[in-house]
Amino acid sequence: MRIAILVTNTDDSTFAQAWPDDGEKFADLVHLARPDWHCEAFWVCRDAFPQDIRAFDGVMITGSPASVNDRAPWMLRLQDLIRGMIAARQPLFGACFGHQIIAAALGAPIVGNPEGWGHGLLNVRRSGASPWAGPETGFSLYGSHMEQVGAVPEGAEVVFEGPGCTVAGFALGDHLFTIQHHPEMTHDFMTALVEFYADEVGHDATERARASLAERADQRAFAEEIARFFEHAARGVLAAEAG
Repeated sequence: MRIAILVTNTDDSTFAQAWPDDGEKFADLVHLARPDWHCEAFWVCRDAFPQDIRAFDGVMITGSPASVNDRAPWMLRLQDLIRGMIAARQPLFGACFGHQIIAAALGAPIVGNPEGWGHGLLNVRRSGASPWAGPETGFSLYGSHMEQVGAVPEGAEVVFEGPGCTVAGFALGDHLFTIQHHPEMTHDFMTALVEFYADEVGHDATERARASLAERADQRAFAEEIARFFEHAARGVLAAEAG
């Protein structure tokens, strides 16, 4: 299976450059579950879009410190691409900023988190049944966000929710799946990120994040969830073409 990774991460700080970039992180996430899948990164935040998105079996949109509400030109172009993929029922997964910009492309509001920073290891519980879902009733995933989806897009279904985040993940049909959190982040990266962001996030949120990191994220299990989604969506595409 060929997966396009649309990189939206605008962070070019010295800290970010010391770690694998988001193209690598998301490819590593995919390869935890399906090591033989081919992943190709496109830096859409630098206006490097795929020539033909239809050449890929599935698409992933990464996280970013940027705000969807900034409506930068590359974001508007990405939203047009998202609407085209959804109309074509092309399998699409989004995480954090990816989750939010997909929601915005479908007309949903992006709002401030009423509880402030969602930072560290965060829990989500499954709130809707998806045909690709595994046996887990929830996941612990790393997160770092101040904004979130304020309402589920029309026609979509909430599939994950968490404390202070009622739309932590949603799905549309068999071809769209999102999560507010960062399944691509490793424990070492999140630990370093918490320290790097300590001044910006503030004392209380940083202390909560530090304490949360006594546990580890369910990264491999969620990687399997994503892989099952793409496989289920691909079967739907094949069935539609055959029909």
